[in-house]
Amino acid sequence: MKAVVHANKQGVAGLTICEMDEMNPKAGEVRVKLKTAGLNHRDLFVLVRHQPTDPPLIIGSDGAGLVDAIGEGVDGIHVGDEVIINPSLGWREKTAAPPHGFEILGLPFHGTFAEKVVVPADNVAPKPAYLTWEEAGVLSLAGLTAYRALFTQGQLRKGMKVLIPGIGSGVALLLLQFAKSAGATVYVTSRSEEKCRKALELGAHKAFDSNGDWEQELGGEKMDLVIECVGAATFNKSLQQLIPGGTIVTFGASAGDVVDLNLRDFFYGQYRLIGSTLGSAAEYKEMLEFIQHHQIKPIIDKMYPLDQFAEALQRIEKAEQLGKIGFHI
Repeated sequence: MKAVVHANKQGVAGLTICEMDEMNPKAGEVRVKLKTAGLNHRDLFVLVRHQPTDPPLIIGSDGAGLVDAIGEGVDGIHVGDEVIINPSLGWREKTAAPPHGFEILGLPFHGTFAEKVVVPADNVAPKPAYLTWEEAGVLSLAGLTAYRALFTQGQLRKGMKVLIPGIGSGVALLLLQFAKSAGATVYVTSRSEEKCRKALELGAHKAFDSNGDWEQELGGEKMDLVIECVGAATFNKSLQQLIPGGTIVTFGASAGDVVDLNLRDFFYGQYRLIGSTLGSAAEYKEMLEFIQHHQIKPIIDKMYPLDQFAEALQRIEKAEQLGKIGFHI
């Protein structure tokens, strides 16, 4: 089968599209013939974490398609079922942190940038009928990340004020849509005027330049909750926008891992800083129910044929995308 494989060299230079042996599902597993797959920033990080001395790896965490083979002991799933893949492996219940053995599809196990993928049967769910294959194929990792960060960790409630710095990524746009659907007032930032305009179209109360004066832009308004995925470039600005006792949830650091934090300001402000990573199967089920109730769709930036993986990776690496990037398989 055709697949995007990382081997022999670190980074993008180690990627090729080639033929790989088709895998057969073991007990408790299913094989999915993929129709679409989604690209994430994680796929760039995998190219650094997966070493040239490691066995060849098919990358990719998101996908949707048709079940075409079923392993022993699998009930309730049939060949031909239209499914969407949950990339969170080994995390069933909603817990404070991932359990031992938690992994994400695409490293260390083969992922979705291929014609077929084998996953545990528990990691497929019926494709929401109102989503196109393109929308279904790019939803899961961003949707689950946004859902846990906002609702489980951020404890979002109707009427809260929420700030999302760095709008434009697939996760950030879903955060905006989720928060609006839950009755929050949402503020966003971006260096891109186009991304700010899109956020306003999606219901943001205010969108402003990330490089500007946030205090002035917000007119003194303070936030109940900030969802941070930018990192060092915006973290302290985000902290300054919180009400006393407010919460920052962080799940990414695309603009730097290390932050200088004034502890005295932090504890006098009674702030809460909470980390978040992907989510559990229980939260994935809740997320799918939530989007179907509110008819939320991920915003698609661009779909590529699989053999144009290099162009797609370049686009996400430069943060040129507005929404999700995906592949037709």
